[in-house]
Amino acid sequence: MHAGATAVVALVVFAWGLFSARIGRASLTAPIIFVTVGVLLSTGLNAIEPSAAREIVKLLAEITLVWVLFADASRVGLRELRSETGLYARLLAVGLPLTIAAGTLLAMLLFDGMGVWPALLVGAALAPTDAALGAAVMTDPAVPERVRGVLNVESGLNDGIATPVITIAIAGAAAAVAGNHDGPTPGGALAELTIGLAVGAILGLLGGWTMRRARLRGWASEDFTGPSVLALALAAYAGTLWLDGNGFVAAFVAGLAFGNSAGTGRVREVFYVEQTAGLLSLLTWLLFGAVAVPIVIEQADWRVFGYAVLSLTVVRMVPVALALIGAKLPRRTVAFIGWFGPRGLASIIFAMIALEELDIAAHRAVAVIGLTVLLSVFAHGLTAKPLANRYGPTLADTSPMPAGTEKPAQMPVRGLLHRHPAVETTPPKAGEAG
Repeated sequence: MHAGATAVVALVVFAWGLFSARIGRASLTAPIIFVTVGVLLSTGLNAIEPSAAREIVKLLAEITLVWVLFADASRVGLRELRSETGLYARLLAVGLPLTIAAGTLLAMLLFDGMGVWPALLVGAALAPTDAALGAAVMTDPAVPERVRGVLNVESGLNDGIATPVITIAIAGAAAAVAGNHDGPTPGGALAELTIGLAVGAILGLLGGWTMRRARLRGWASEDFTGPSVLALALAAYAGTLWLDGNGFVAAFVAGLAFGNSAGTGRVREVFYVEQTAGLLSLLTWLLFGAVAVPIVIEQADWRVFGYAVLSLTVVRMVPVALALIGAKLPRRTVAFIGWFGPRGLASIIFAMIALEELDIAAHRAVAVIGLTVLLSVFAHGLTAKPLANRYGPTLADTSPMPAGTEKPAQMPVRGLLHRHPAVETTPPKAGEAG
């Protein structure tokens, strides 16, 4: 990418910062804008050469995913989630595996010659949801807080849960390309997962506890706590890789542990991580438009399009409906939750990493993931506001909280930074609880 293209990209990011709220009122989300800009810069103006841009894709994608996983997990308070544990368990422990299985099976049935590992890559990469793509749903008070909370928590946790599956799928596909058809062994995958869990938990808990102590004693500079947490996420990822573990799992677990051990000050510190990840996510969407969309155009046929449509409807909505059987939610509420499962940032990051790792062997999978995300960006982005306005109020009286439960936590939505709780501007007094 030459200097002129870099200047254009920087100006687009600046312009988005100026007009994002106004553009958002027109149901135009950041992914819509930046994917379009990426396509124009690569195929329209030839300012970005896709093959050259791929040199930075993997590094950018990996760092973005590390910070997104850490930030998403860190805003999930375990005590605050007890009121809806049953619903979250249904969606994440039942709905998510069913979605991965259904997506994998559909890929194997539709695409002749697609092996089990690429099919698993497609199914697992398209299982995580991204609440920010349905911004109007997540910010519209007409939609019951309980429904918004369920969609937000599901989005915050499912990408981290799906990450080990995707890592195994990419490793298996790479082994098949190299002629080793045995693929990754269950023992090896379990060892990597265990190392990731251990390193992430230790660093997250230790980092959160020490940050809380340092904050209470006035040792930590308010100007540098955010960057230090940013570095903690990278340390969990890189340290786990050094120990031959799963670095993405470590980043996710470290965020979960940090968020539940750092006290109230974590809001400010994680806010910085989310802002930084937000900038990188804009660049990731742009590179997705520049690098992956040309592959989508080249590979697209009726099978790819059919998979994308089914992935956004049947493959998502049926597992959600099955998982919520017995949850005493009305059909309209279940359908609403099922539809608003947008595929977004995590899916394209997984696709970009697979493209760099597998090259041409990943083109079909990248095309399927890419077209599904593109359809989701526009379908969910453009329908969020109308459906929230039309159906949101009708859900209010039909999805009551279970008796004796607490009000669900109001957590910020990735990509919607204005929803964060007010950030303290003064350090806590000595002896004050963190």
